[in-house]
Amino acid sequence: MKARVRAIRPSILVALAAALVACSAPADEAPPEGGAAATDPFVPPELPGADVRPEGAVDPWAFGPRFGARVLASGDLEVRTRSARATRVELCLFRKSFGEPERLRLPMTRDASGVFSLVVKAGELTEKGITGAIFYGFRAFGPNWPYDPSFTPGSRAGFLSDVDDAGNRMNPNKLLVDPYALETSHDPYHPGHGDGRVYRTGEGAREVDSGPFAPKSVVVRAPRAAEPGLSRPLRDDVIYEVHVRGLTRSDPTVPENERGTYAGAARRAKYLKELGVTAIELLPIQETPNDQNERTPDARGDNYWGYSTLAYFAPDRRYAADKSPGGPTRELRAMVEAFHAEGIKVLVDVVYNHTSEGGGRGDALSLYSLRGLDNASYYALADDPRTYVDSNGVGANVNTKSPLAADLVVDSLRYWHDALGVDGFRFDLASVVANGCARGCYRFERDGGILARIAKELPARPDEGGDGADLVAEPWGLAAGSYQVGNFPKGWSEWNDRYRDAFRRDLNRLGVDAVPPRELARRLSGSGDAFDHGGRRPAASVNFIVAHDGMTLADLFAYDRKNNGQAWPFGPSDGGTDNDLAFSHGGDPARQRAVTRTAMALLALSAGVPMFNGGDERLRTQRGNNNAYNLDSEGTWLDWSPSAPRDAFEAFTRRALGFRHAHPALRPTRYWTWGGAGAEVRWLRDDGAPVNDAYLDDASRHYLGMLLDGQKLGDSAKAIFVAYNGWSETLFATVPEAPAGASWGLVADTSPSAEAWGNWVGDTEARPLTSSRHTLAPRSLAVFVAR
Repeated sequence: MKARVRAIRPSILVALAAALVACSAPADEAPPEGGAAATDPFVPPELPGADVRPEGAVDPWAFGPRFGARVLASGDLEVRTRSARATRVELCLFRKSFGEPERLRLPMTRDASGVFSLVVKAGELTEKGITGAIFYGFRAFGPNWPYDPSFTPGSRAGFLSDVDDAGNRMNPNKLLVDPYALETSHDPYHPGHGDGRVYRTGEGAREVDSGPFAPKSVVVRAPRAAEPGLSRPLRDDVIYEVHVRGLTRSDPTVPENERGTYAGAARRAKYLKELGVTAIELLPIQETPNDQNERTPDARGDNYWGYSTLAYFAPDRRYAADKSPGGPTRELRAMVEAFHAEGIKVLVDVVYNHTSEGGGRGDALSLYSLRGLDNASYYALADDPRTYVDSNGVGANVNTKSPLAADLVVDSLRYWHDALGVDGFRFDLASVVANGCARGCYRFERDGGILARIAKELPARPDEGGDGADLVAEPWGLAAGSYQVGNFPKGWSEWNDRYRDAFRRDLNRLGVDAVPPRELARRLSGSGDAFDHGGRRPAASVNFIVAHDGMTLADLFAYDRKNNGQAWPFGPSDGGTDNDLAFSHGGDPARQRAVTRTAMALLALSAGVPMFNGGDERLRTQRGNNNAYNLDSEGTWLDWSPSAPRDAFEAFTRRALGFRHAHPALRPTRYWTWGGAGAEVRWLRDDGAPVNDAYLDDASRHYLGMLLDGQKLGDSAKAIFVAYNGWSETLFATVPEAPAGASWGLVADTSPSAEAWGNWVGDTEARPLTSSRHTLAPRSLAVFVAR
């Protein structure tokens, strides 16, 4: 939303205001006496749907996840956790989140199922000075470090080994974040602390007490179930993938204290609606170690993208303007409501394939949470239990074959969907999450297992729309057999790299890579060759040309290769693919603008679900950096400053997406029929003749005409014709005869010569044809509508 905010429900505005009330109060301070905050410092009554039950009226465990911490009506604190292998878990309670030892260290009671629980009386908390915000963590004992009554934090009493033959890695000197914590206090590394030794095990570190320094779990009251989200089918969505911090960190229309936050993102909801976006897909916002980004004025050690989760239930505190206990939860939910008020879904990128604890082998590994509580249950161990299966390249696989880990994943998803209100999820390296092998190997488990459980228990949103969650998989990993594009079950959609690579090659690799017209026709029509099985529909294909992990859309057509070694703020970044399929088009700005328009137009005109990167509508550049995971800087934050080329491309994108929304023929409920009397789509040559198999399979042919029968596809237009020229020379495309009683009008042309009229106009402004032959510039397309 810009300064001219459209009126939305008052409850949402109140919630956004309430979420910011405490933003200047230090998290360790108790709330002031009097007022709503003193009654309930965690969830103000202004939050729509918040738990504002009368004292003692409702069981606090009726809301939110089944484990974690709750304050009872009596003021007592109840905490629950679970471990299959821990023999003793101690609850540690703190008055402050950093720099002090625990005020209470109490053993929890274990039942036969491995659930540890404890109720701490309100009077005991008060006696120890634990009032207002409550910070807690766990110390775990197990087979490799059994309990010794003489143990105190900082000793080695009871120690046998850092890791045993079963893969247990308990160390009671390391304070652990509750896997079900609804918020956390800080990250392992931050401007006030950079000593990693306190978290490590092994000789010289195992006796170091991490308690004063470690992140603490924060007790916040779980909100009631969110209001129902948006029921629109995914096929009708346009996805905008963006980093919540980068979206508004440099946005002058957002108040300075809200820039880069959930509250700031909410202010962009109206803009995205006007652009034609119907779903915002946020890079990871579950708590991830990123406080260290503030420790250096450059890229050293930074984690910007956030693919390194510390706590699966906790909204990342760094992205909240209100960082007080409960603030991130309130503010995130208010953001979701603000997007919903504009008809925009909120999808969250989730990372259940590994965690911030990483991988490795041997004794000297760090313990933050899962590894210290039940390493062998939460992670996939290799044949050697001192190391791990790693199919993601950055750490140990989360062992979703284990009931503990599978429950953690599903419980987390339900909390984000039901309590925080998000509409769906994009699963990072989903093939790794679907590993059906619990120990020492990788095996993709398509049917049954965690994929089926997620789709059933959330549940997945039906193809025709309705209640449920949108489930989107990144269908690959690093292990042999983990590339599974097209192989996920019904109920799931997938990032389609075949679409990405087909059009990158055709637009950028002429004379190098062979791309026959059949390949383009398949991608334009929803990639049925990959997804048309088991009752799946075209929306199973999420079409994209660029995403966060690669070049931006403008850079893809402005650079010949990655440029990751440049200086801050655009680098340096290590890694990144060497196969971007990029091309600078001779450095000609007019050609670069034209091919970038063509790429955006192809997304708008293809069956399936289009997705593009935040800022691509404004020609965002990272100056060729294709792996900016570590750049939390103005080099990666979206640039909202005015610019004639950027403003023009934004307007073009808005009109292209508006055309897609206006024409259901482009959002089919099933795959188009090809050929024959009842054909819904016909493929044509540049001379207007129908293609044959020889033409479709001839990689020397660079023209493809797509004729959609609007009447058969339930469209307001009698026909839509798209003429595409992937060649480096000008072509003359023959426009087919219009349906009876209709005439063609030109609505779009991505050629440089059409910049004079904006390259895309509304249907009612269609330019009448003066000839049946249309001039198509190199790597451009034109769109015609018959009415």
